[in-house]
Amino acid sequence: MPFSAQPPASGERYALSASLDNARHLSSLLRAVHFQDHATCLATASGLRVTVEDAKCIQANAFIQAEIFQEFSVQEESVMFRISLSVLLDCLTIFGTSSLPGTSTALRLCYRGYGYPLMLFLEEGGVVTVCKINTQEPEELLDFDFCSTKVVNKIILQSEGLREAFAELDMTSEVLQITMSPEKPYFRLSTFGNAGSAHLDYPRDSDLMEAFHCNQTQTNRYKISLLKPSTKALALSCKVSLRTDAQGFLSLQYMIRNEDGQICFVEYYCCPDENITEAEL
Repeated sequence: MPFSAQPPASGERYALSASLDNARHLSSLLRAVHFQDHATCLATASGLRVTVEDAKCIQANAFIQAEIFQEFSVQEESVMFRISLSVLLDCLTIFGTSSLPGTSTALRLCYRGYGYPLMLFLEEGGVVTVCKINTQEPEELLDFDFCSTKVVNKIILQSEGLREAFAELDMTSEVLQITMSPEKPYFRLSTFGNAGSAHLDYPRDSDLMEAFHCNQTQTNRYKISLLKPSTKALALSCKVSLRTDAQGFLSLQYMIRNEDGQICFVEYYCCPDENITEAEL
């Protein structure tokens, strides 16, 4: 694609520059975390992380590794800015969300640094569109501190198993209760909706279970309104990792394979519902 070979204009130095042969690879991942208008972008040598938060209770991160791009260059240790995710998605899909067979939208993005707009150069079928999106001062992000040493329980499922669960459980329930245990029921999802209680159990030797590492029995409830945005990533994913720490904070990590077979990750962090008492469990 032409953008891969185009150098910056004479004298211009970009803090961040990148190019993609197919902009859909980026837009589909960004849609998976698009539940708020604004996002914080962090670029390092390893790639691009786009973070969206809501009410200090839920955080979503889309990770696009540097290898996904045909060109990816960061001139500083890290480059960070806040941007309207809604506007960015509108620009990335300016030629439409579905291309004709054999065609794709090529993308080159450039960012000169603090105070400058993010510039997008999009080309499809010989037509080039240039978009400039204002950037903002990044806000401080939540740190869920989910390092591996603090993980108590971890389960990896084929995504179809979780998709079926969300289809079967009663989503009129305000909460989703998740039980992980080294003993039966091993992995249980429960709802408490208008039709009463519903439970869905997965044995540790289920065909859908790819890994099962549970050290202690944990039962936590999470507001379904906080978990619903993650179903966008679930729909795109092939595997999902569920992890909890000692405080019951939940990590949902979705492995997503794009049209070219490349792997990206979208991760959601969710805090437990503090209104639930131990007696209710």
